[in-house]
Amino acid sequence: MVFAGNPPSDEAGAARRRALLALLALGALALGALLLALASGTQGFSPAQVWTAVAGGDGGFAAEVILRLRLPRALAAFAVGGLLALAGALMQVLLRNPLADPYVLGVSGGASVGALLALWAGAGMALLAGAAWAGAGVAVALLFLLARRDLAARQASEALGAPSRLLLVGVMLAAGSSALITLILAAAPDAALRGMLFWLIGEFTGAEPWLPALVALGVALLAARLIARELNVLLAGDALAQSLGVRVARTRTLVCVIASAATAFAVTTAGSIGFVGLVVPHALRRVVGNDQRLLLPASALAGGTLLVLADTLARSLLAPQQLPVGAITALVGVPAFMLLLHANGGGRK
Repeated sequence: MVFAGNPPSDEAGAARRRALLALLALGALALGALLLALASGTQGFSPAQVWTAVAGGDGGFAAEVILRLRLPRALAAFAVGGLLALAGALMQVLLRNPLADPYVLGVSGGASVGALLALWAGAGMALLAGAAWAGAGVAVALLFLLARRDLAARQASEALGAPSRLLLVGVMLAAGSSALITLILAAAPDAALRGMLFWLIGEFTGAEPWLPALVALGVALLAARLIARELNVLLAGDALAQSLGVRVARTRTLVCVIASAATAFAVTTAGSIGFVGLVVPHALRRVVGNDQRLLLPASALAGGTLLVLADTLARSLLAPQQLPVGAITALVGVPAFMLLLHANGGGRK
């Protein structure tokens, strides 16, 4: 009896060790990316200067640049990348579609409309964030109003088509927001166009309020982790999940709330940044598997790391000129995702 019980125990222990090693490796990569971001830029600094500044020593000019400019920006980039990757992983479970991303529900479009209107009016950063939040709030309210039956569907026959109908609602909201954005850009004065376009592509200039986004990442990750077991069951289908005691309607609504809030925080902090929420969970799923208890925190760490590296490249490549980080993530994300699709087509799942 003891011998018969050992293999499952050994397998479970090995799985836990692999999960812990994967998270530790991603954590080390995240720390390395943050240190690289603090050392790189128009003015480079040595590891000793970075350590002195971070540890609170007398770093002079280096400490001023690192603590007041680079550290807030790097933390904001990590938080936004983590939020987008986490939202993408949740959306891919909710819609049962590996091509879903955080912007598929139209939250980003609503935030963009609000932010562009504020930029058109010449508002400051505080009002810009408030306007973006208002636009995201309107988009989320419309989403829940239009898709409330699908989110609350309890019968298996009703819930079967809920993901596809929810996706259609999001696509419709995104299309409406895109039309409004086009009208705003067409009517905006030339002096405001550059700032509008950079915000639409995504950039971290002026993204120093990093604490709200970082707190939002922690809260969203904790909330998602609490329902990770239900998400694993939900992947097998609503009917089976209901038969196993999962409250499908409640879980589906919670996923939608967490993903929408995470996207709203990310967009209001740095604008629209694509491909992070699409590529990161999709790639990690091939490495760490589809267990949401591991995939969700791994996505947050990897997404944050990717965006910190992309932002470091965006402000270092043509320094002192700063490139929009959204363009960097797109240039990296397009070939990366094509390679992933090619690998899937080759039969490696």
